[in-house]
Amino acid sequence: MTQPISQEEALQAYYDMLLIRRFEERSGQLYGMGLIAGFCHLYIGQEAVVVGIQSVLQPQDSIITAYRDHGHMLACGMDPKGVMAELTGRIGGYSKGKGGSMHMFSREKNFYGGHGIVGAQIPIGTGLAFAHLYKEDKGVCVASMGDGAANQGQVYESYNMAALWKLPVVYVIENNQYAMGTSVARSSAGPTYYGRGQGWGIPGEKVDGMHLLKVVEAAQRAADHARSGKGPYILEMDTYRYRGHSMSDPAKYRSKEEVEGTKETRDPIELFKTYMTKTLKIAEDKIKHIDDDVKTVVAEAVEFSKSSPEPDVSELYTDILKEEVLS
Repeated sequence: MTQPISQEEALQAYYDMLLIRRFEERSGQLYGMGLIAGFCHLYIGQEAVVVGIQSVLQPQDSIITAYRDHGHMLACGMDPKGVMAELTGRIGGYSKGKGGSMHMFSREKNFYGGHGIVGAQIPIGTGLAFAHLYKEDKGVCVASMGDGAANQGQVYESYNMAALWKLPVVYVIENNQYAMGTSVARSSAGPTYYGRGQGWGIPGEKVDGMHLLKVVEAAQRAADHARSGKGPYILEMDTYRYRGHSMSDPAKYRSKEEVEGTKETRDPIELFKTYMTKTLKIAEDKIKHIDDDVKTVVAEAVEFSKSSPEPDVSELYTDILKEEVLS
């Protein structure tokens, strides 16, 4: 592959990663100001994973993930205003302010949520893959989880069914090394996560999740495998989160030197920016223009969330039951 990405594609990928980074940084600030309630899990440091995977997907494909989900929403094209409004509990949010950080969805973008229960999204994602197979729409479901969720029993039940029926699903394990706060070395007896599908004949690979192009290449292999009728594929993304597990986590289980060292040597945005300037010869002013655009988009999202009203009390009784009359 002589030229894996064009300048135009690179600029879009850089925009998407930077939007996630700046959006999450601002979300952290709003949480500290008391404008975001409940739990809030930031995606800072893991941007290359979701942007790289999203770049190879087709319009009919579906996406589902856990509660560290804001980055996934932005990568699939959901409106930052609606995402931020949901974070702040406003009626203009994707779930009318009733779902918050962990529970918002977009049928338009085939994004089936953030889910607050550890690992619960994996059997649901397997079901989405079954729907693609049933409808014969050539769609693939990307079902993402963290390294902590990868130890859940329901994950292995899903692997079995997906392999048995050759479902078009790509299981993505975002291994950010610490689950909630326990290192992989202390919580996982096996040396790899991508190899855990071997018992069912599911292929997998470990990917440097801090290098966008490596994510893109692996994601394309996995999606092609699943889309061609060969069944599920597992991608273990070696990545790193800069913040604690959630906003209430001081992350004292790792050293400051470890975090700063990762930022200095493996930051996905800086690595890709270097590739853009040195390999693709993209001018610095184009990159600066994107920086300015992203700041504006995030600022507008914050203002929208502040101006959107809180949901009326009557909203407590909506979106609870869907009644259908069968003819």
